[in-house]
Amino acid sequence: MRTRACTERRPLCVLATVRWCCWWCGWAAILASGRADDACPQTCACARDSGTVSCLGDGGSGLPSHVPVWTSTLILRGRNVTTLRGGAFATTAEDGGELPAASALSLSGNSIRAIEADAFAGLPHLHLLDLSHNRVERISDGAFRGLRELRTLCLNETLAPESAAQLSAALAAGDLRSLHRLELTGNRLRSVPLARLDAFQQLHQLVLVNNSIRSLGRDNVSGLERQRRTRVYLANNPFRCTCELEAFYWWLKNGSQCADVALLRCAEPEARRGLALERLRAEDVDCLNENLEAVSYVFLGIVLALIGLVFLMVLYLNRGGIKRWLNNIREACRDQMEVYHYRYEQDSDPRLANVAV
Repeated sequence: MRTRACTERRPLCVLATVRWCCWWCGWAAILASGRADDACPQTCACARDSGTVSCLGDGGSGLPSHVPVWTSTLILRGRNVTTLRGGAFATTAEDGGELPAASALSLSGNSIRAIEADAFAGLPHLHLLDLSHNRVERISDGAFRGLRELRTLCLNETLAPESAAQLSAALAAGDLRSLHRLELTGNRLRSVPLARLDAFQQLHQLVLVNNSIRSLGRDNVSGLERQRRTRVYLANNPFRCTCELEAFYWWLKNGSQCADVALLRCAEPEARRGLALERLRAEDVDCLNENLEAVSYVFLGIVLALIGLVFLMVLYLNRGGIKRWLNNIREACRDQMEVYHYRYEQDSDPRLANVAV
């Protein structure tokens, strides 16, 4: 009887075992997938709730690998990433593809020296890119290609002199149509590194504080006048308050695009050092008056030279008469001196005085 009961219940036991195995395998798969999603790269700190992955240089170098796909903010600092190669961030994702949720990327303080073309491929929805406090010496033309949704680009204290000239081409070729804010503080720039401002229709803020800009040329001024929504920050630049500042001066006077105009100061010439640009007079930067003054001095010098030449010619043509006139003057002076000498001798010798009497 017991054998028969066991035989009858065997299918039920097998079925229960199969169900238990399926249940266990399902939970194991869920747990395994959960661990994969929550996996954090080595030497990094991850916060799933805020979508932040922070990788500092204390425990590693280079770009991290297997960055979770849920990452919205990726912070890499002090990791000695000397070169950003093409597709560098496409290979950092855990599945070897894009980071679709990434909206902010900070690469500040990584000793970056070169940015190659398509360096930010794999970050299609990036809104903020911070490359400040590096030493970039080379920027490829396609360095920012593909960042169509980028709104803020920070390049503060990061451009070497040789890369400043390359920046204009890189920005123009980057499809940065959505760019709202461009920060270029402390790069010793001598001019605005945007060849065509009309290519950045959405640009609201252009920060050029603490550079080496002496003036904005007519082309830059014309471009800014067409971009009425753009606000420019220019404090702590060594402006040369002379005739060459005229176009920039009238742009400041007649518009309100310079947000920190009250902080602009003259650095040259010495007589105007420290003078606020707001206090300059129109004649201080009037090229016509300055040119006329220079021309007047030149004309005066020419007139005086001509007068001197005529005087020398008159002397040369009348050299015979002048010589006789000088001889007559000399003879008259000699006769007069003899009279004085004779009188002196009489006054000094009493006997001659008595004889004279």
